Amino acid sequence: MTTPTTHAEWQAAAARLRFRDQLWIDGKPVPAADGRRFPSVNPANGRILAEVARGAAADIDRAVAAARRAFDNGRWSRRAPADRKEVLLRLAALIRQNVVELALLDSLDMGKLVTDAVTIDAPGSAHFFQWHAEAIDKLYDEIAPTGPGDLAMIRRVPLGVIGAVVPWNFPLDMATWKLAPALAAGNSVVLKPAEQSPLSALRLAELAAEAGLPDGVLNVVPGFGEEAGMALGLHPDVDALAFTGSTAVGKLFQRYAGDSNMKQVWLETGGKSPNLIFPDADLDAAADKAAIGIFFNQGEVCSANSRMLVHESIADEMAARMVARAAAYQPGDPLDPASRMGPLVTRGHADTVMGFIDAGRQEAQLLCGGERLTLGGSDAYVQPTVFLGADPTARIVREEIFGPVLSIQTFRTEEEAIALANDTPYGLAASLWTRDLNRALRLSDRLVAGTVSVNTVDALSAMTPFGGLKQSGFGRDLSLHSFDKYTALKTVWVKYG
Repeated sequence: MTTPTTHAEWQAAAARLRFRDQLWIDGKPVPAADGRRFPSVNPANGRILAEVARGAAADIDRAVAAARRAFDNGRWSRRAPADRKEVLLRLAALIRQNVVELALLDSLDMGKLVTDAVTIDAPGSAHFFQWHAEAIDKLYDEIAPTGPGDLAMIRRVPLGVIGAVVPWNFPLDMATWKLAPALAAGNSVVLKPAEQSPLSALRLAELAAEAGLPDGVLNVVPGFGEEAGMALGLHPDVDALAFTGSTAVGKLFQRYAGDSNMKQVWLETGGKSPNLIFPDADLDAAADKAAIGIFFNQGEVCSANSRMLVHESIADEMAARMVARAAAYQPGDPLDPASRMGPLVTRGHADTVMGFIDAGRQEAQLLCGGERLTLGGSDAYVQPTVFLGADPTARIVREEIFGPVLSIQTFRTEEEAIALANDTPYGLAASLWTRDLNRALRLSDRLVAGTVSVNTVDALSAMTPFGGLKQSGFGRDLSLHSFDKYTALKTVWVKYG
């Protein structure tokens, strides 16, 4: 499909879409065991896109059984690494061939700008599948230095059946971050996409089958957390579970593991990322990137730079810059290339974000935004919002909002800046703006965050691990380190001679 360039062309392409609405188990689409369905709603207009099969415990049982059979028969788990690589490279190519369709699915399902989905999310998923595929036959086992008469081999082996639970803010990307290394390592997977955004995951499963992935190796069970998610977390035949989402739900998965088979649980959870700006920084560049860091994807980003910490000498300048940048991010139809933000994922989530904004009006100075908008029949749109001067104990400073809401605070010294930045239960990401290399290195050492971006925001790559500290979790996606979650080290010791 040729990439549309105008609003009308994107609307026409959307009208031609076919939505996959069944579970994907053992290589084919199937209804839920009890026949139930749930609506997948377009937040841009409130209309139902599709009635999707609602997976529950019985469906998780079916999917896990299929994944276990596929793992045990060895058609994937014992396949040569180079052969697995070829299948995943074909999948990457198929994603690229269907990039417009996949971008539209995510845009319609959760409200992200289709221009972001078609240039960042969908191509990024193809890239991540390709990168992990290319890594498969570059991971070497080890030989221990035992001496004559002994051969001790340390082998990296797949774990078995992986449960993956992913959020709605980057539906295709987050599924890929889990699936690419898990499948590359030889595991079978049961994926539960968020109930708000199941459509691209179901299409991805279909493409994986087309690429040659054997039946049962990838299963997709849309459903609700308290049904399908809980069943996956408690299942005794799941060997490990990878989760991206809220801290509260991450804690539930740890509990499920303890109550069942002590499965490994890898978490990437919430964030409240600080963005430190010093007077010697390029303030225009800092403001441009800070706007991306909080308004991109409607602020529905776990590592969003939602707390700007500014030296008091430049506080007024930076506040004015951020108000000007916010004006350029007014929300609109996500299928319109002229829009800079779309709606929030649901009306309910917009209610939550507005609750934070209402609290912020009592806690700080509202510089701009703060209003809810109704566009195209939907009231899930929220203006980009900037607050100044909130106390460190304020809700808008302490809690993850997951919306386009920025809080600006001031500091006098490096010590105060570090204290404010680290005064949070989270530790996912941080940004730091200065031309002083000594300061950059000195403070990056002290910022408690899984990633510290210097003179940019939210830097990531397939080559570097992504994950957090403290209550932001402890799993790592991306990079060669992602294989650590989905493999075990096995020692094989041979006496000879």
